[in-house]
Amino acid sequence: MRNALLCAVLMALSVNSMAQGTPPAQVEVRFDHPEKFRDASLDSAGYERGADDYVMKTLTQYLQQLGQRYLQPGQHLAIDIRDIDLAGRFEPWHSRAYDVRFMRDITWPTIDLSYTLSQPGQADLQAQERVSDKMYLSRPGRAASSNDRLYAEKAMLSDWFRQRFASHPST
Repeated sequence: MRNALLCAVLMALSVNSMAQGTPPAQVEVRFDHPEKFRDASLDSAGYERGADDYVMKTLTQYLQQLGQRYLQPGQHLAIDIRDIDLAGRFEPWHSRAYDVRFMRDITWPTIDLSYTLSQPGQADLQAQERVSDKMYLSRPGRAASSNDRLYAEKAMLSDWFRQRFASHPST
């Protein structure tokens, strides 16, 4: 019910901004040489071009959802992802667990990116960042999201996005 209400409010805001001539917020995500990423595959065999687009598609969709939630109408955010290191590691020396990603406190998720935020009437805001979450194993609700294979990366990106781009009312 709450999600349906949130979707209705976002749709109304989007329709209202389009009626006023302001385009809705947009997020464009690009991946710079994904075949060279440190660890961007949920497959223990490693990244093969086209074989594990799941990670890239899922992160793209998630960042676009965050844009709809946090960006103002008319803003355009272009994100170039330069490297991904997913949470956990494969430890092939474990018999019968060669395809299990072991989550340890030293295997936190990291994403290297650069971004450009454009908005009408203002200079573009550009930056390069390394987004990481060393405390990913301590996040509340982690067990409840155990079905989501990219939970740690999504939680990390959500915190980063909200800190960088959420508008903060003055009151």
